[in-house]
Amino acid sequence: MSKIRKAFEHGKAFIAFITCGDPDLATTEEAVRAAAANGADLIELGIPFSDPTAEGPVIQGANIRALKGGVTTDKIFAFVRELRRDVDVPMVFMTYANVVFSYGAEKFISACRDMGIDGLILPDLPFEEKEEFLPLCRQYGVDLISLIAPTSENRIAMIAKEAEGFLYIVSSLGVTGTRSEITTDLDSIVRVVRQNTDIPCAIGFGISTPEQAGKMARIADGVIVGSAIVKLLEKYGKEAPRYVGEYVRAMKEGMQG
Repeated sequence: MSKIRKAFEHGKAFIAFITCGDPDLATTEEAVRAAAANGADLIELGIPFSDPTAEGPVIQGANIRALKGGVTTDKIFAFVRELRRDVDVPMVFMTYANVVFSYGAEKFISACRDMGIDGLILPDLPFEEKEEFLPLCRQYGVDLISLIAPTSENRIAMIAKEAEGFLYIVSSLGVTGTRSEITTDLDSIVRVVRQNTDIPCAIGFGISTPEQAGKMARIADGVIVGSAIVKLLEKYGKEAPRYVGEYVRAMKEGMQG
């Protein structure tokens, strides 16, 4: 069984996104530990990229700060190996196809397996082009996680049928970032997903409050939060991990309702 599946075994999963290297990898490590200790069921680690097309200003800013700080893919790999000595919560990388391609797809994906990364999310990889990476992901036991957007419409069933790990349902059009209101008809998207796969699905983009998390948890199997966590890292810097832990605990509690 995919280790990612285990994240959804104990009720609704809270998935925390953290950009690696913002403000530095030592703080990222503490933030990951704080999130895991306070109820995060799965951690998404963002590998910074110079042109993160799916990201809003908050996570774009984190990418820029991390890259200016000198973070590299190799440094992130070494950091994850260290983290994996005692952190066993499922972890996935979220990055862009160019990062994997330029590193060397087989070298990148085999390294994921060796360091204990369970899945890979590439938001700029169209479903129709996933064969570029899918055979390698299967060879090395790394789930290639598909995204479903509000515009997927008649492609939802097709994407769901071939899903691995979990399905990332994008809550609204546009880029990542907190939103005061989510108006997409997520119930109908999840209904189509359920008809076509038993892979768990999690909703991300725009979720920032325990109330929103609770509402989304009633629809899907999990909730993904990124920008709100990254804002804490931007605001508090090296002091942020404590606030990240408190925030994750509050969000997890909001999902229990």
